[in-house]
Amino acid sequence: MSHTVIVSFGSNREYEFRFAGDEVAGTSRDIARRWLHEQFDALECEPRNPMGKMLLLDMILDVAKYSGEKHFMEKDDWAQTYAQNVAAVLDRPAARVDVENLKVG
Repeated sequence: MSHTVIVSFGSNREYEFRFAGDEVAGTSRDIARRWLHEQFDALECEPRNPMGKMLLLDMILDVAKYSGEKHFMEKDDWAQTYAQNVAAVLDRPAARVDVENLKVG
């Protein structure tokens, strides 16, 4: 299965990443979740939940937000790795990370 991840920071500020199935298949959900968690910590993201509970979708949104749009504009290695890990952890053909509206769909 091929995967498409779109990261949006607002209208006309959308960045699309496409992967063949074998590019994502080598990354397990656990590995992808661990990478996102490591980035969450490295970027010093603040948990949204006052109780400190970490939800996967919040982690996906916050890592994109705190890393900044520049990575995605340039489609650098970090942005490619982010999108690949999002594809692996969500395990669906298409995902949209809407940073501005705090939605993952």
